[in-house]
Amino acid sequence: MAQRALNQETITCPICLDLLKEPVTLPCGHSYCRDCIQTNWDQEQRYSCPQCRQSFVPRPVLVKSTVLANIVEELKKTGLTAPPADHCSAGPGDVSCDVCTGRKLKAVSSCLQCLVSYCETHLQPHRDVAVLQKHQLVAPSDKLQENLCSQHNEVKKLFCRTDQQIICHLCSEDQHKGHDTLSTAAERAQRQTQLQDNKSLLLQSLQHKETDLKKLQQDARDINVSAQRALQQSEDMFSQMVLLLEKRRSEVKQQIQSEHETKLSQVQELQDQLQQDICDLKRTISELDTLSLTPDHNQFILHCPPLSTLTKETESSVQTGLRGDFEDMIRAVSVLKDKLQLTLREFKLTEPEPRTREDFMRYAQDITLDPNTANKYLSLSDGNRKVTFMKQEQSYPDHPERFVQRFQVMSRESLTGRCYWEVEWSEDWWVHIAVSYRDIKRQGTIKECAFGYNDKSWALDCYKSHYSFCFNNVKSEVSGPISSRIGVYLDHSAGALSFYSVKEENMTLLHKVHTTFTQPLFAGVRFNYFGDTAHFIKLK
Repeated sequence: MAQRALNQETITCPICLDLLKEPVTLPCGHSYCRDCIQTNWDQEQRYSCPQCRQSFVPRPVLVKSTVLANIVEELKKTGLTAPPADHCSAGPGDVSCDVCTGRKLKAVSSCLQCLVSYCETHLQPHRDVAVLQKHQLVAPSDKLQENLCSQHNEVKKLFCRTDQQIICHLCSEDQHKGHDTLSTAAERAQRQTQLQDNKSLLLQSLQHKETDLKKLQQDARDINVSAQRALQQSEDMFSQMVLLLEKRRSEVKQQIQSEHETKLSQVQELQDQLQQDICDLKRTISELDTLSLTPDHNQFILHCPPLSTLTKETESSVQTGLRGDFEDMIRAVSVLKDKLQLTLREFKLTEPEPRTREDFMRYAQDITLDPNTANKYLSLSDGNRKVTFMKQEQSYPDHPERFVQRFQVMSRESLTGRCYWEVEWSEDWWVHIAVSYRDIKRQGTIKECAFGYNDKSWALDCYKSHYSFCFNNVKSEVSGPISSRIGVYLDHSAGALSFYSVKEENMTLLHKVHTTFTQPLFAGVRFNYFGDTAHFIKLK
């Protein structure tokens, strides 16, 4: 066992972990291969023992250790070529030992003071030497050089709060002089406390979100149950309504058939009576013809019937013209059909209000302006989508639909149902974006003609610094972000009119109207200053 210990510890180079080749011994007593220690010193650019870290100034002269060389040669003769390897070589993804030369072994620890990673063998001095035992060892890391100051080649152990940087002690005396600095350990301790506080907040937030998630999951289950119940109940009720209609249809059919049979029976009885009357009349006429030919006057007088009797036989007692059109039945079924159609129209399910711009785009309405309504100082362009307030009068012909005193124009399209359109306006001055009934007056006072000043039009007044809304000459201030693009949403049947500030895909509600619209609406715009423009964007 002593011989085996000698073989493994005494004759093995701590750097290459092979048998010593030209062994040399340093002043501290540790021995290495000559090439291994020279290469190590050349790479490190300082002269110290890789095991005990003792420094030597100046660089020691390396003298061959004759005793160790003789021992190695004797052991080679016994067949020992290399010490048993009980360590793993470093592979891809492993942190290799910085001290090993040649075959690199896998590091087992890294030293934050030495900034070196060690295999099991080269780590031994940190376990045996008292000074090295104070060093902080961590799991093998390939980021040790990040702890080394690139400017001063010193370990960074300080933190500059002023610049929020990790620095070395030379940096604190140079470009960070006078800054608020402390040790990285102190900064770590403080941040560790903050980390715990933040973790507590995150845990609390996590609990809230998990609770909310459970509520949403329960909401989803409730929605599914409610939808299934509504589906089943609606199916049952529609089935019942179908059965009721089928029952009523059967009753009407039976009633028509019964009345049909009754009336036919009555007609048949009358036909039979008429047939009998016809036969009787034919027989009487034949008897009268025979009597009129008898030569015996006495016999003629005795057998000639009185005229009153013949008159009674010629009178008709048969009722004709019986109704066979069943109008009452047809009218009753028609009334039921009309009531059912009205009920079905009223039963129309309400669609949800749009929320996102994508939802609004489902109701995009193409708006073009009507030149016949444009004031003569308004110039239309871009396919009658853009209007500009000009200083010169335009060459429009006279037209009864044209606005005369007010600088405004109305769309060609009438608007009903759900509609959405967008208007870009020049933010320099003042533009009124409106909707109006067609029968708004074309000339007269401002209250009669101007958008927003009567009960026939609604207008959002867009200023360069704020908004206001006007209806029936009543103005109200409107808050919201100023945007060069205004979105207008109309739900005519619901009596809803909304104006939005549009910035890219974001929409902010500015004002919403709830009323009852009695006529189709038309989009419009009104101006106050020369040069202002409004452009109805083509959304489809």
